[in-house]
Amino acid sequence: VLEAVPPHGRCRLANLPTPLYQIFPPSGATELNKGQTQQQNFLSLACPALSELELQFFVKRDDSSAGVELGGNKIRKLEFLLADALANDCDSVITIGGEQSNHCRATAAASVMLGMEPHLILRTKKASYDPAKNELGTVGNLLFDRMVGSQVYTCTPGEYGRIGSDALVARLANHLQSLGRNPYSIPVGGSNGLGSWGYVNGVDELVRQWESAFGQDAPSLDHIVLACGSGGTAAGITLGIAMAYSKRARNSQGKAPIVHAIGVCDDPDYFYAYVAKIADEMGFKTSGEPSTTEEFVRQHMTVHQGKGLGYAISTQEELEFVTNFARGTGIVLDPVYSGKALYQFVNSVIAETPDTFRGKRLLFWHTGGALGLFDKVSSLSTSLPSTSPCLRLDVYGKGRGVDIPEDE
Repeated sequence: VLEAVPPHGRCRLANLPTPLYQIFPPSGATELNKGQTQQQNFLSLACPALSELELQFFVKRDDSSAGVELGGNKIRKLEFLLADALANDCDSVITIGGEQSNHCRATAAASVMLGMEPHLILRTKKASYDPAKNELGTVGNLLFDRMVGSQVYTCTPGEYGRIGSDALVARLANHLQSLGRNPYSIPVGGSNGLGSWGYVNGVDELVRQWESAFGQDAPSLDHIVLACGSGGTAAGITLGIAMAYSKRARNSQGKAPIVHAIGVCDDPDYFYAYVAKIADEMGFKTSGEPSTTEEFVRQHMTVHQGKGLGYAISTQEELEFVTNFARGTGIVLDPVYSGKALYQFVNSVIAETPDTFRGKRLLFWHTGGALGLFDKVSSLSTSLPSTSPCLRLDVYGKGRGVDIPEDE
């Protein structure tokens, strides 16, 4: 059980429930995909090595959780965090993240919607930027950060690592308080005990969708896969699944799916410990075995190393996977989280033990972040001419392109 129930509830900002799509095998017009029929075999295009495993592949579309400003997994956490900010009469919000942070973008927009001023600490490539020259830029998430009027502060990766994200947020909070402000501090990714309630609710939403589509007695999912960057989403899903399926098991409705968290930064041991810390903040209590929170987490979640070359660093193979996934499904993954995570899961985890997944029901929880693709345009551009060619129309029949003569 989780005893630390959020005292101030949540703000209603997200468009919930988010869609649940069956990608493979094509399901035709069903309650899951609202009449959209998959026209291409996703596995044969994006994951040819898996086309013979007969997987049932589903996607939970949290990239569709809100508009472009709020979309992605962060808004589920922010609904609880910002409700707490309002209850404490805060006039401003501070958070921190990378230069292309989806969390910072969503926090900034949501704060403005609720009448609070956003203050963002961004970990940037350069030590300083000349405001007069607009050197910070307006690519991807940065454009939205700045359009909603965020006050942006920068720090280097070295400063971020040496001082720590929580300490940097605390220092800025002290500065704003000295100016008479009442700021609300949110950690990286909104990942703490309060924010993670968003994904306990998200699991309840998924279970209701599954039962609505397939019936209460239908077999449950076998595997749930998600990107893990700051740990809050993984914590909420893992604890939510454990509680939901504990009740279902008592009613003889099947065992819980295995949760696979693909770490796009740090290492698995870090995430096991951090998810356990979040669970304790949420008032986690269990009786009997296992004896510690981290042991419980390890029983219900498997963390896989998936950072590849490093956080936010994409290989050409990862970007080609993202492109092929879009061509095969019409769904765009981001390069930092969802795309990297699914690529690593397919090409490492499944590739190593394919029979473990043969004929299973697998759900990928899409956490959004497509704006991060704009930071990868130069790398993506090398494959786009062959993926999506551009042809000149020869409207006058002069042999200068695709001939489309005027109807006689």
